Amino acid sequence: MGLGGVVVPGTLRDSLFILDAIHARDGGPKPEAVITDTASYSDIVFGLFAICGYQFSPRIADISDARLWPTNTAADHGSLQPVSSHTIRLDRIRVHWGDMLRVAGSLTLGEVRGHDLIRMLSRDGKPTGLGEAFAHYGRIFKTLHLLQFVLGEGYRRMIGAQLNVTEARHRLARKIFFGQRGELRQHYREGMEGHLGALGLALNAVVLFSSLYNDAVKQFAAAGFPVTDELLTRLSPLQYDHINFLGRYAFTRPVAPGLRQLRDPHTGDETDDGEDE
Repeated sequence: MGLGGVVVPGTLRDSLFILDAIHARDGGPKPEAVITDTASYSDIVFGLFAICGYQFSPRIADISDARLWPTNTAADHGSLQPVSSHTIRLDRIRVHWGDMLRVAGSLTLGEVRGHDLIRMLSRDGKPTGLGEAFAHYGRIFKTLHLLQFVLGEGYRRMIGAQLNVTEARHRLARKIFFGQRGELRQHYREGMEGHLGALGLALNAVVLFSSLYNDAVKQFAAAGFPVTDELLTRLSPLQYDHINFLGRYAFTRPVAPGLRQLRDPHTGDETDDGEDE
């Protein structure tokens, strides 16, 4: 279920808007990891996520060009030595540590937005002293992320599985948002965000509806149907084959409380009115 909708200009780093959306949420548990596609990542972005307490785990498009940044280049890094020739400057992090913590507090409290902060951390295309400190700090976590991604099959699978869930949610949102070919055409940001909020509300209602009926699979288990763990892992509240997106909608309160009885797949009967809800 979505936490919120944010209008993102296509010319800025969308990963920083993710950080803003997390801090602007109005409830729910704090996420531990943020998994995105390439998402315009940079060393500074890794640093900003890390200092705010989040693990930033993007799927990097071309990992062959990535560099590893050790804290000691004199050490023997074995087969990784050719890509480990750069050094993290811990001294620059120590000098600016107080200012880095103040930046983290401002981001967390919403006093400054991530995409605005990037402009403050660079001048004429080059990072300031504080921006360079964030870059070196981010290289610590970027290096750890790259090592986990290359060496850990489970880590790669976890990132891929989460991205598949995200894409499934996007597909459902596009299915619901069939008007105007899925384009936001309001002239003002507030109007676009209002439209996104309505879309999120409808999408969350579909997810809740599907979740309730997914839980009803226990009825099949009680009737003797072999409900295996493999079957359960394939259930998803983001599936929508059973949802009628077009046609006639009825917003009437049901006579009997609770959910309708599940249709028996062996009878071939549809609902009473011949339509799926």
